[in-house]
Order: sequence, then C-alpha cells, then structure tokens
Amino acid sequence: MYEHKRHRLLTREKFARRVGVHAILALAIVAFGLGIGVIGYHYLAHLDWIDSLLNASMILGGMGPVNPLETPVAKLFASFYALFSGLVFIGVASVLVAPFAHRVLHHLHLDGQ
Repeated sequence: MYEHKRHRLLTREKFARRVGVHAILALAIVAFGLGIGVIGYHYLAHLDWIDSLLNASMILGGMGPVNPLETPVAKLFASFYALFSGLVFIGVASVLVAPFAHRVLHHLHLDGQ
C-alpha cells in the first residue's frame, strides 16, 4: 500500500489521494460502529431509533449514555459497546495518522541517503 523506502516520495496529488482514501476508510469504520450501536440500543434496550442514534453517538464519541438502561441485557450491551468504541477510536486515529507518519518517516529516510 505504501511505497518502499528506496522509492521516491509521493507527489502532493498522490499523497492527497492517499489521505482521502484513509479518510473514507475511517468514515466507514465509524459508520459501521455507529450502526452496531444504533441497532443494539434499538433492539436490546428498546429505545426509539432517534434515541438509539443519540446514545450510540454519545458512547462512540466518548461522552457517555443519555437514556437510563433498565434491563441487564441492555446494560451488558452498553458495557461492551463502550469498550468497542474505545478500540474504534484508537483504530480510526491510527488510520488517519498513518499516511502522515509514513510520509514523515519516509522523508527522514530519504534525507539520510
């Protein structure tokens, strides 16, 4: 996916395209994670769709739930979804930073030659 250390640095246009692909991938990961949360809150916590979206968005964004959860199944789902959301945050941050980190490291390696 990335160029080898012996290859030239990508042009700005190709690098911008790479960043765009990573941004789309990050958006897809967030949408997938949000979908899991919305469906889980709707079917397991018996919340309306809009309340499910609100709770999933708040958990995925790191803010915490809005509606109180009554059933043990809903509370278990919320616990696992919160842990999943933390991993999604780390993954999305990595996907977004990767092209920039690679470019910097590649540039530093080219300077040493």
